[in-house]
Amino acid sequence: MDTLAPRHADIVALAKTTGRVNVEDLAERFGVTPQTIRKDLNELCDRGMLQRYHGGAVLASGVVNFGYEARRQIAPDEKRRIGLEAASLISDDSSLLINIGTTTEQVALALRDRQGLLVITNNINVVNILQGHEGIELIVAGGVIRHSDGGVTGDSAADFIRQFRVDHAVIGASAIDEDGSLLDFDYAEVRVAKAIMGSARKSILVADASKYERTAPVKIGHISDLDYFVTDEQPPQRIRQICQDHDVRIILAGAA
Repeated sequence: MDTLAPRHADIVALAKTTGRVNVEDLAERFGVTPQTIRKDLNELCDRGMLQRYHGGAVLASGVVNFGYEARRQIAPDEKRRIGLEAASLISDDSSLLINIGTTTEQVALALRDRQGLLVITNNINVVNILQGHEGIELIVAGGVIRHSDGGVTGDSAADFIRQFRVDHAVIGASAIDEDGSLLDFDYAEVRVAKAIMGSARKSILVADASKYERTAPVKIGHISDLDYFVTDEQPPQRIRQICQDHDVRIILAGAA
């Protein structure tokens, strides 16, 4: 592969740090026009280094996920709004499972002042968010803690979660395929996600629109398995049709 031009190399380095890059921000940063940046991004996408989304690009990654801090930087406002909307589906005096993910953590943030909740999670970040809020009882799945993102994965965590039958499951996905498959990167994490979905009366997927632009190698399940899909933009037509056919309610998180 030819050596990258300096600006292209800087764009890729920035994408590796933050998870995604924005056309307008890059144009201002490098003192060039948005049209020039769009051309840069298209060239980097053609070389397989980035993947385009509306208004920018994300680091191309079909086998390995972004780092946790980079994922936190992807669509932060959209995730916050999704978290608020998903939390509105969960009433006081109910039980729920919350999976690993930066968007599921936003749901936890929106639930902090609730009363009578029982929250079971394999996400240490969710524990840190909710710990100390007296209206919420916390149960943590046992297992090895993954230092990179505070996730607890593996067979012991999955077996622990299968003991429960809760009102709601809140799950995320690293990618959503055009056929409706929900995808992730870590097989051990997916085993826990499947256990979470199987242990709830209602399942809520929380995922922003960038997930349509990505891919991942391990299947969690299918969007038809869900009850609610909370997102920030209307999904592609094929996904909307699948949701309609299987009575999956799509909820768009509005500005807040």
